[in-house]
Amino acid sequence: MGKAQLVCYPDSLGGDLKTLNNLLQGALSGLFPGGVHILPPYPSSGDRGFAPISYDLIDPAFGTWSDIQAIGSSVGVILDLMVNHISRRSEYFQDFLAKGEASPYADMFIQPEKLWLDGEPVQTELDQVFLRRRSPFSTYPIADGTNTVTVWTTFGQTEPSEQIDLDINSPVTREVLKGLLHNYQRNAVTSLRLDAVGYVVKKRGTSCFFVEPEIFEFMAWIRDAAAQSGMSILPEVHAPLEIQRKLAAKGYWTYDFATPFLVLGALVNHDVSHLVDYLRMRPSNMVTMLDCHDGIPVYPDVFGLASEDHIQRTIDYAAVHGANFSRLLSAREPGSIIDVHQINCTFLSALGGNEDAFLAARAIQLFLPGIPQIYYVGLLAGTNCYRSLQEQQDGRAVNRKNYSLQETAEALKSPLVLKQMELIRMRNGHPAFDGECRIEGTGAELKISWNKGFHRCALSVDTTSYTMHIDYTSQADSRMLNL
Repeated sequence: MGKAQLVCYPDSLGGDLKTLNNLLQGALSGLFPGGVHILPPYPSSGDRGFAPISYDLIDPAFGTWSDIQAIGSSVGVILDLMVNHISRRSEYFQDFLAKGEASPYADMFIQPEKLWLDGEPVQTELDQVFLRRRSPFSTYPIADGTNTVTVWTTFGQTEPSEQIDLDINSPVTREVLKGLLHNYQRNAVTSLRLDAVGYVVKKRGTSCFFVEPEIFEFMAWIRDAAAQSGMSILPEVHAPLEIQRKLAAKGYWTYDFATPFLVLGALVNHDVSHLVDYLRMRPSNMVTMLDCHDGIPVYPDVFGLASEDHIQRTIDYAAVHGANFSRLLSAREPGSIIDVHQINCTFLSALGGNEDAFLAARAIQLFLPGIPQIYYVGLLAGTNCYRSLQEQQDGRAVNRKNYSLQETAEALKSPLVLKQMELIRMRNGHPAFDGECRIEGTGAELKISWNKGFHRCALSVDTTSYTMHIDYTSQADSRMLNL
């Protein structure tokens, strides 16, 4: 199974990429042999990096490409490639606004005429689209101020959006993407997370989300192109289990976005049944997580995986402990009244600050098949940061605190953080995790065990008392890890 990875912003642990590298070489040395996923370090016009103005540069506030190379000299580096969109302030879109159809980049963008010949979208077809904002289009003034242009914009909290969708079928877009891949290769990047890849296909009469077979045709193209540059890809797709299985069946590693909520639900409701049923069905080639920069996923990731009553009780519990919510605009589960897309909350806060429950949750994550990703706020046992929420006016910011060097150093001394680090080292180093996994559970008790030859490592968790036990072999002896 894969080794642990760290996930953080370029400025979230001490201020910039140099301080991040110092931390990886110092207090976190050897803890994340699976690499570090650095959330977008590029110049950006919004969405904390996810509206990239240019991929050729690292934002000077964070450092330079040489800092990425320095990190990559000791651990693998994963960066985001927003294959679905780019900033409205990028040179590509700005050139299009200045020159119109004469721009060499005009074909990179999706005007209504590309789907509807007369340029008039059909409302019944728009009603089928899985929307992430009120309309899939934004309108922008052209440079001379005499007219406007309308293009597809899947994301964005402003009107017009800061994030302009790309036409992935355009030869121009593909050439741009190839150039980006070569730049990543030159700068020691080992893997790319394909952010929002599920939205790249726009096709009339569909939801415009994970449209088959076109989505797999594009992913095969970019996987091959990345492989030629010595990199792997990780699709980021919030979707029901059926789609994750399809990705896994085609050899892709994908995100296990369902486990965080189901672990939270098991601990809140003192019932592991939904979690165990899911864990027995999920593919093994998945990246596991508890929390992330976008919070704790709910719908569509847990479609069909738990009762609505179980889901609602879990949501209500998080709400009592300071969570806010990202809402769905469409595509709820049939008959459901729940419209929560993500719970914006640190995982520790979602559990009411119960450290025993949080440590049990982390242990469950680390005992699952796959590659464990550890979000920096969770690693440092962070609670909801309402100051960040107030400053950024984004509900997700409650789980995006920037730690100073002193705050980071202090957090790394806390007993809860030290216990997490001990669990991570066990996951990275114990031979049993290269063997076979068995998952059992009834009522409030969950058991996960790994065996390889005489090597054994077993976790049991009581979700009522939040007690856990880990039995493991050391050499040929059996021992218990006390945390």
